[in-house]
Amino acid sequence: MILLASPGQGAQTPGFLQPWLEIPGVADRLAWWSAVTGLDLVRFGTTADAEEIRDTAVAQPLLVAAALAAYEVLYEDAAPDAVAGHSVGELAAAAIAGVLTPETALVLVRERGRAMAEAAAVTETGMTAVLGGDTEEVLASIDKHGLTPANVNGAGQVVAAGTLERLARFADEPPAKARLRPLQVAGAFHTEHMEPAVGTLARLTLGAPVADPRATLLQNRDGAVVSSGRDFLARLVDQVSAPVRWDACMATMRDLGITAIIELPPAGTLTGLARRELKGVELVALKSPADLDKARELIKAHAS
Repeated sequence: MILLASPGQGAQTPGFLQPWLEIPGVADRLAWWSAVTGLDLVRFGTTADAEEIRDTAVAQPLLVAAALAAYEVLYEDAAPDAVAGHSVGELAAAAIAGVLTPETALVLVRERGRAMAEAAAVTETGMTAVLGGDTEEVLASIDKHGLTPANVNGAGQVVAAGTLERLARFADEPPAKARLRPLQVAGAFHTEHMEPAVGTLARLTLGAPVADPRATLLQNRDGAVVSSGRDFLARLVDQVSAPVRWDACMATMRDLGITAIIELPPAGTLTGLARRELKGVELVALKSPADLDKARELIKAHAS
């Protein structure tokens, strides 16, 4: 049983879309989606610098468009056995599973990115990855400093989020045996600071066209498999201000008997977590078109 994973914000790097434009049809698809999002996705994915694509309103549509473009090249009109996305990657996962059309997913991610950027502008906030240490001690330290464990990613990684002032104090007194790495994001996502964005998206999604998933679809709140498209969309909206439990998603993958994972571009983060947490599961990080043959071989070998 094979699962497609779509990464979240912070995975983007300058120029990561460049090699994909060599595949016939990809540039045309991105031009269409640029019209949908109101962003020049080709430019942002090829020549824009790191600071430009750090902007939440840019990064989120860019990530979803990249994941969907690679998925269409890899699978054409077929669907994978299972799919999951990390944070904004859930919108790509929803489109892959047939809950949303690509255009609906991109409209929603456009508005999600704008709403979260506006919410982030109210207070200076950020996110810091905590690598290693005892998980319970890490969580206690995050709580002590008035921060939120915005991502509980498993494999010894938790992301703390909150005001820059509190993150600075946290950095001065880190948990034992843990390394801290500030993330290249523009706000404290998946915390109370994002509540205004939740309200905006809740109103917008009332009229969004939704279908039930055609593949096993996991959700970030608790790792549950969600069979109702409308329920998944409601959870996705609430998730904007609630922690991402990727550790729970990986536990569900284990329970489902997932035997292989392909991470869509910009790939590497989620397969890295799976490599440490899901021993024996075969992995492909689809970083460029050079990885397509390996991914196709994996799909063929693990066909259910």
